[in-house]
Amino acid sequence: MEILKTLDLVKHYGAGDNAVRALDGVNISVQSGEFVAVVGTSGSGKSTLLHMLGGLDRPTRGKVFVADNDLFSMNDDALTIFRRRKIGFVFQSYNLVPILNVYENIVLPAGLDGGAADAEYISSIIEALGLADKKNSLPNNLSGGQQQRVAIARALSAKPAIILADEPTGNLDTKTSGEVVLLLKMMNERLKQTVVMITHNEEIAQTADRIIRIEDGKVV
Repeated sequence: MEILKTLDLVKHYGAGDNAVRALDGVNISVQSGEFVAVVGTSGSGKSTLLHMLGGLDRPTRGKVFVADNDLFSMNDDALTIFRRRKIGFVFQSYNLVPILNVYENIVLPAGLDGGAADAEYISSIIEALGLADKKNSLPNNLSGGQQQRVAIARALSAKPAIILADEPTGNLDTKTSGEVVLLLKMMNERLKQTVVMITHNEEIAQTADRIIRIEDGKVV
């Protein structure tokens, strides 16, 4: 079943002779349960694509569908709610709240949505990611790899339709990078979680089920 689709996705910055074609007619499709890597050189448009897929920025033209929902037909408030419930994000910089402990960071999306987290499900994620003994720790007491595990757990906490990971190993050493990618792969297989991962690392990309290559704003 198709979980993610783009139709003629275009994003231009600037105008006239100074216009930058960050995305130039991108059409991709991702099936439910797939682990897809999007690769490309710096400036190829891959991070811009992820921002469009996650509804973090609006395109110049074109459409993005997540679980059959047209993201950009929604107003900003509706899109914010949809993102929180249906899209999990993992960023290079972790984006953890420093005054919240590990458990509080993980269940934060549920709290922002005004509901209660599924405690049994959250516990299973924490156990699977090896964070059981760190639940009460603050982020600044964790290693980079541990912080990224917390970010992955937070992304999974709302049982999203899709996880978007933007260079999730960018701040990690080689060994820890491998561990984080294996954890994403494990969650993909164990929970049938759809993952789209942006990376410039060809070796990491090879762990995915499929690779989409972006150059000069186009799929090649």
